[in-house]
Amino acid sequence: MWPFKTKHFSKTEEEQIISAIKAAEHSTSGEIRFYVESKCDGDAYERGVAIFHHLQLHEKNHRNGVLIYLAVKDKKFAIVGDEGIHTKVTDVFWEDVRSKMLDIFKTGNLVAGVCEGIKLVGEKMKESFPIDPNNTKGYTDKINHGR
Repeated sequence: MWPFKTKHFSKTEEEQIISAIKAAEHSTSGEIRFYVESKCDGDAYERGVAIFHHLQLHEKNHRNGVLIYLAVKDKKFAIVGDEGIHTKVTDVFWEDVRSKMLDIFKTGNLVAGVCEGIKLVGEKMKESFPIDPNNTKGYTDKINHGR
């Protein structure tokens, strides 16, 4: 049975997002998660940080977890990177990823925007955090859904 039930994306769209995460994580020890919900009361980045901690992404060995957060109805999103990845990139990197995602979102293609963000983050993770052969990753929990 398909593990994700959402009113935001179809099964095929979620498979595209999971495939993008698998491809991005293939050559890195970093972890990328995507969290989607309808509404975000308040600031998207603050909500993203709260979800980041709830999903325990801050507990990764190299502190290289990244969360892409999207509130569909409120048209808000955020990218939250842990301190390990944040020390390897500049604020310009995060702004560039956000800008590229936003440009795609404006065309109405949320899935393509999310996948582009995942791809860009994965490329940067690969440079700074190569694959750890002792790390086994599961992909079934890479998309999380809120309210």
